[in-house]
Amino acid sequence: MLPIDAAAHSSRWRRRHPAEKAFLGFGLTLCAVGLPPWPGAVLVAAATLAVLLGPAGVPGRQLWRAFRIPLGFCVTGAVPLLFEVGGARGLVALAPGGPAHAGELLLRTASASLGVLLFAFTTPVSDVLPRLVRAGVPAPVVDVALVMYRIIFLLLDALTKIRQAQAARLGHTTRAATWRSLAGLGATTFVRAFDRAQRLQSGLAGRGYDGTLRVLVPACAVSRRFLTATGVLLAGLVVLTLVLERFLP
Repeated sequence: MLPIDAAAHSSRWRRRHPAEKAFLGFGLTLCAVGLPPWPGAVLVAAATLAVLLGPAGVPGRQLWRAFRIPLGFCVTGAVPLLFEVGGARGLVALAPGGPAHAGELLLRTASASLGVLLFAFTTPVSDVLPRLVRAGVPAPVVDVALVMYRIIFLLLDALTKIRQAQAARLGHTTRAATWRSLAGLGATTFVRAFDRAQRLQSGLAGRGYDGTLRVLVPACAVSRRFLTATGVLLAGLVVLTLVLERFLP
C-alpha cells in the first residue's frame, strides 16, 4: 500500500462522508484557481495547511513527501514563463513580467495541489469508488476501476520482491547487469499482470459474476455542521481576499 493510501485509511476523518471532504478539498482547490494569486492563493494555501496539519491530523513529513512531487511539476511549469525565445533582445532573454507571471502560476498550482492532497490524505479510494454508482457513473466503469485499484498494489508488491531478488543475485552491480535486470523486471511484471487478470476472471466466474461487483460500503451520514463550517471557511477566504486585494500592492 502506498503511504498516502495508508494515511487515508488511518486518517481522523476516515469515517466522514466522502462528499464532505470533497466539498472541502475541491472547494479550496477552486478558490486557489479562481481567486487572485496574491493574496488569494497564499491565504488558501495557509488555510489548507492548517486543516491538513490540524483537524485532519496529517503528519508533516508524510505531507511533504507527497507534496514535493506535484510541487516539482508546478516549478517546471512556471520556469518557462521566465524567458522569451526569439525576441528582439536575443535568442533567449528574460521575459518582461516573467518573474511575476511565474510566481502567480506557482502560487496557484501549489495551493491547488494542497487542496487535492487534502482530499487524498483523508479519503481512501475504496470509499469513493462504490459511491460513484449512486452519482450516475456506469457500474462497469466503477467495477473496472475497483479491480485495477486492487491489482496495482499486487503488482507493486511483486515489483518490490523481484527487485530484492535481483539485488541479492548481484543484478545491479554493473550498468549492463542493471539493464538486464530492468528488462527482466519488465518482462516478469508483464507476465504476472496477465496471470493475475486471468486468475481474477476465473475467480469471478466461479462466484457467479453477473456484471456487477457488490461491495459493502460503510454507512455514514453527511454532517451539516461540517458542510456549514466548510462553506463559512470558503466564503471567508473569498471575502478576505477581495478586501486585502484593495490594500495590498
